[in-house]
Amino acid sequence: MGKHNLTALNEFVLMGITDHPELQAPLFGLFLIIYMISVVGNLGIIILTKMDSRLQTPMYFFLRHLAITDLGYSTTVGPKMLANFVVDENTISYYFCAAQLAFFILFINVELFILSAMSYDRYVAIYFLRMNSAEGRHKAFFTCGSPLTAVIVFFGTLIFMYMQPKSSHSFDGDKGASIFYTLVIPMLNPLIYSLRNKDVKYALHKTRKKIWNIFSTV
Repeated sequence: MGKHNLTALNEFVLMGITDHPELQAPLFGLFLIIYMISVVGNLGIIILTKMDSRLQTPMYFFLRHLAITDLGYSTTVGPKMLANFVVDENTISYYFCAAQLAFFILFINVELFILSAMSYDRYVAIYFLRMNSAEGRHKAFFTCGSPLTAVIVFFGTLIFMYMQPKSSHSFDGDKGASIFYTLVIPMLNPLIYSLRNKDVKYALHKTRKKIWNIFSTV
């Protein structure tokens, strides 16, 4: 059998977000801020829902695991993308790419299941609307707002990316949508729950007060 020249595939070249060098620094700063807000926000949700006794309900159980999932898949993609802004060669090894893809698919599928479970949980809450009292109906609608907003934002982005007609399809649009659901949505979810949820805001205020008291007595 004759010998043949074979080239082993051991790395991929990444195209990057933009081809304009003057945009590298501003985009790096923007995505770094987004990623840091995502990390701090999701860690905050995880800690609050674990420590505060008022946040030990099924909705906050799902919220805590949603924060873990958001933190997981944003960390799978975010640091490597940030590194690509500051290195000369935008490459990724074959095995690192395979591992990154595997973890990303895992976290995305977990997110889909968690959001589906949260949707069902909120459906049951909307069904707590048969109550005659106006206060009960208002509370049910209020508690449904944050989970439904998270569901709509996440699934809306996926629908835009994968169900748009071929005539309007563009690679730049795919990159923008990918950035949105890999970095922006993990940042938005903690903000949605902290800004719209009285229980989370109360737990945050109480935790912040405890920390302040600890430092003030030192």
